[in-house]
Amino acid sequence: MVNLPAFPGAQRPARSYRTDADGVGIATYEWGNESDPPLFLVHGGSDFAGTYDVFAPIMAAAGYRVISWDHRGHGDSDHTALYGWDADIRDALTVMSSITTKAAPVVAHSKGGALMLQLADASPYRISKLVNIDGMPSKRRMPDAPDHDQTRMMAGEIAGWLDFRHEAALTHRKPGTLHELAARRGKMNPRLPIEWLEYLVTIGAREDDDGWRWKLDPTMRFGGFGPWRPEWTLLRMIALGMPFLGVIGTVDEPMGWGTRPRDLIPWVPRNGRLVAIPDVGHFVHIEKPNEVGQMILEFLS
Repeated sequence: MVNLPAFPGAQRPARSYRTDADGVGIATYEWGNESDPPLFLVHGGSDFAGTYDVFAPIMAAAGYRVISWDHRGHGDSDHTALYGWDADIRDALTVMSSITTKAAPVVAHSKGGALMLQLADASPYRISKLVNIDGMPSKRRMPDAPDHDQTRMMAGEIAGWLDFRHEAALTHRKPGTLHELAARRGKMNPRLPIEWLEYLVTIGAREDDDGWRWKLDPTMRFGGFGPWRPEWTLLRMIALGMPFLGVIGTVDEPMGWGTRPRDLIPWVPRNGRLVAIPDVGHFVHIEKPNEVGQMILEFLS
């Protein structure tokens, strides 16, 4: 039997189960004691809850019941006919409602951070405090164009998105060895150690007869957004009423947003603050889990 790679500090969840989101099975995971107050962790696009296997135990050790889930089409959650921003938000509300009916703190990364900004704006009674880890997009806006031109531009984006779905419907992800999949991921996350990337393969990929394959639905584009524009998120962020902490890396990576602190300062909500951590990339909480964890625990307390 081959020994699968481990990683220092990584712990698999204490509990795992499926949450039914209107017929879509959402793989849900928990670290910590069930009697502790809940804390929700939301992963980014093309990722899965296992990317929190180092960070989540830090939060659990501080006295939280930590809950995360694989977004639809990601990890071990069900694949569906179509994906979209609103579907991810509905899934998030389903998972959160299955745990508590009260407001709870949320820590979210990348696409998950942008999703939670929208959820916090639409349902502020569900989130008591919000931490966004490098999930705040650039301030770049749509060009100044008449409404009918903007409608035509969006129609083109939607058509391209649906064409991609149609063409990719029967495709399968390319197999490879465990190390090859880790190396592919390393092209997107060049700052992360190969040992961590190999560990991620054992969770986010499956081993078939012809090799390992990522579980991510091959019909999903990078991030899985569907038609979406960054200014929709920023306009919501500035209006948030709950305490807000934005954490941003300063080194560009292919999976990152390319956002600079100066892009965000005008959009930070009145009850919020922004922290830029030097010499880290998009996965701030993976590069410096203890430093980021302590910062977030102080904010939550």
